Amino acid sequence: MSLAEIGDPAPYQTALLIIDMINDLEFDGGSAMLSEAHAASLKIAQLSRAARHSGVPVVYVNDNYGQWHSERSLIVEHCSRDGAAGKELVERLKPEADDFFVIKPQFSGFYSTNLPALLPRLGAQRLIITGVAADICVLFTAADAHMREYDLWVPGDCVASSDPQRTRWALEIMRNSMRAQTAPTNDLDLASWLTRDKAI
Repeated sequence: MSLAEIGDPAPYQTALLIIDMINDLEFDGGSAMLSEAHAASLKIAQLSRAARHSGVPVVYVNDNYGQWHSERSLIVEHCSRDGAAGKELVERLKPEADDFFVIKPQFSGFYSTNLPALLPRLGAQRLIITGVAADICVLFTAADAHMREYDLWVPGDCVASSDPQRTRWALEIMRNSMRAQTAPTNDLDLASWLTRDKAI
């Protein structure tokens, strides 16, 4: 979906970001991330289904894998090719037709992308940030979102990195320095997040 196709602002002033989960995991450290990423993908799949059902827009924010002229169908195809370590991950989380897909060139989803223009068009003031890697792209995106005064929920069971200790470290930073809610989806569900008061 393009910016021109956006109609009325989304309900609940919330958007769900899925960062770098369309991923072949064919990089240094990818194999170490595989187990944790698969566990996170199961929770993200549940959360994204609930978001779509509630009218919350789902925004994929994804690396371009060096394919600067690419678009989402080619990236999905590349990452779900036979033999790719992330094939099962990608097949579980393929974007749907009405989802948004933002291709990023660097760690933060806000850097040199249309995300800063897209989120206000969606009426988003709250972001649910999920994906990989918790200690890199998720962390950088959350930091940029915090500086733009978005209310943040980074569910602890919806992020992953190559080292569980680094995941816990990143969540602690986001919780303590960015006022992010980091409760897992078993402790804070989407309905509760959508109806809670905005963080001060």
